[in-house]
Amino acid sequence: MPNHLTNYQKQKDFLVCVDSDGCAMDTMDVKHIRCFGPCMVTEWKLEKWQDEILARWNEINLYTMTRGINRFKGLSMALQEINEKYCPIEDLDTLTEWAANSPELSNDAVKRAMSQAPESVILPKALNWSLAVNESINRLPESEKLPFAGVKEALAYAQQYADVAIVSSANLGAVLDEWKLYGLLEHTDIVLAQDAGSKAFCIGELLKKGYAPDHVLMCGDAPGDQDAAKKNGVFYYPILVKHEKESWAEFMSEGLSHLLDGTYGGDYQNKKTTAFLNNLGG
Repeated sequence: MPNHLTNYQKQKDFLVCVDSDGCAMDTMDVKHIRCFGPCMVTEWKLEKWQDEILARWNEINLYTMTRGINRFKGLSMALQEINEKYCPIEDLDTLTEWAANSPELSNDAVKRAMSQAPESVILPKALNWSLAVNESINRLPESEKLPFAGVKEALAYAQQYADVAIVSSANLGAVLDEWKLYGLLEHTDIVLAQDAGSKAFCIGELLKKGYAPDHVLMCGDAPGDQDAAKKNGVFYYPILVKHEKESWAEFMSEGLSHLLDGTYGGDYQNKKTTAFLNNLGG
């Protein structure tokens, strides 16, 4: 199975793209609650205010319209609030500007930014935080990194009629490990993760393989997934937070059928968009 777009070839007329964390895998909450937030508290020595700060981190990254935001953008947002409410964050403007303007937001991109700004205090701290997050995620027991109920069945069903692509901003190694462990990888045709580029870029590159935009569906749980679909003129199917099992069941009973018979646009897409926005308070 290819992990790179150059090796990928279209096999069916339809394409279903699926996000990983928080959409197919029930890993988003545990990663933020146990890894992302606590590692930020440790790196910036914020223990004095940790309860309030961790609660706000989870709001930003899990339960509002910024759900699924890139880790460095989320860090920038959180540190800006911390700087205003709790304590000064040294060199904050450097991180804020980089997170807002960098074409790539990854550990490698931070390293390149560090080489261009060797005097920066905050960029090395952001990298240390990100690496600590990855290590912390790797230490999570497998029993806490499970797929949502119905995902395997839904992917197997979809693959009968469509090519299936993982389109995720998570670490490639983590995605491959988690999907392989639970037998999900066998129901996918290509894996595109953080190293492949943004979700919008990956969907755009997949369209170049010959799919008609109205034959493509992006399944996701966050506004970034919806935005990636919208930018490419493809359909969006939301996996609703705290209603994931029901969302995947409806994907099998209704969602995919609408895609295949040409009735996804219009009323059905509008219904799913409204449910998605209501779910996150948008």
